[in-house]
Amino acid sequence: MNVLFVFYVPSGGVETLNRQRCQALRRYGIQAECLYYDWGAGMQNKIDFPIYVTRDEAEIRHILNARNYHAIIVTTDHASFEWFRRLGYDGKLVLEIQGYGSKDNAREKLTEALPVVNAHVSGLINPNTPHIASLFKELYPNIPQFHFNNCFDTEHFTYQVQPTPEHPIIAWIGRIEDNKNWREILYITDLLSYYIPDIQLWMFEDSNLAIPHEREEFIQMLDHLNLRHRLTLRSNVPNGEMPAYLSMVGDSGGFLCSTSKVEGAPLVILEAMSCRCPVLATNSDGVTTSIVHNVTGKSYEQGNLAQAVNEAIELMSYHGLRENIKNAAQLHLQTAFNSELYCRNFIDMLYSI
Repeated sequence: MNVLFVFYVPSGGVETLNRQRCQALRRYGIQAECLYYDWGAGMQNKIDFPIYVTRDEAEIRHILNARNYHAIIVTTDHASFEWFRRLGYDGKLVLEIQGYGSKDNAREKLTEALPVVNAHVSGLINPNTPHIASLFKELYPNIPQFHFNNCFDTEHFTYQVQPTPEHPIIAWIGRIEDNKNWREILYITDLLSYYIPDIQLWMFEDSNLAIPHEREEFIQMLDHLNLRHRLTLRSNVPNGEMPAYLSMVGDSGGFLCSTSKVEGAPLVILEAMSCRCPVLATNSDGVTTSIVHNVTGKSYEQGNLAQAVNEAIELMSYHGLRENIKNAAQLHLQTAFNSELYCRNFIDMLYSI
């Protein structure tokens, strides 16, 4: 059985998810491939399955005819369904939502998609994101809906022994845009520096996807808070190198901080958990599948800086709690996000449609 995953660019969490699930599904007889419309930094990551990067209709028509896909799973881009039909594809089409940013934007986009989705789509997928599941139920009551966690490769993306950094580190991973809420991580770092004077901030981004005016504001805020000497900014780090960085952050006594306003199912949190790097995250809807407060990580109310700082200090100071969180996070990841469970759910979805 052949399936195709479609997304705009190979970058961020969707690229990581596609790479890991294509490799996992192959063990179950599913030949999974990816189509992206434009080049992205994720193309530097190692893969051993076909990836196509094109918008050319003739080229895509040739791919569809040659590969005979039983199903095409499109992440976010509902407008492409009519396009695939026009190119001659008559198999099953599935809409997957990994996240839309704000809840208002999610409602707007899914409402806008109603005519084309009702006309062409055989199933809807989301990774147990509460607000997306609720919108599916409200807007698409007659289309089969499938809610299951994403998969994660804990065997290859895992803790590595590295030199222990001299200073505690906060890590942040995302794009320099509003929903990822880069402003909040800068404020949190600034406030924490009064309690932990040698605190450092490592930020990982895809500079290709930064919003230009947000980049300008980011630079201005760095100077305003006098944080340049604390910051190490890395762009487009190959995914295979991230376990080393996250392991060092955990061993430094620091943590990953996820400040997003709304998240679907952030893979960066799973990556940190797998590398024994504890996580402090906003309680932003989809995060609840991975972070149980004071069990598998810590959460705080987005915008409540005092609470965020208090939780961060506790996470860095109470070593027994810290170790318990790291152990519980790894166990939760291995049981709730393992590849075998994902493949069973995915294959059940394919057969049911």
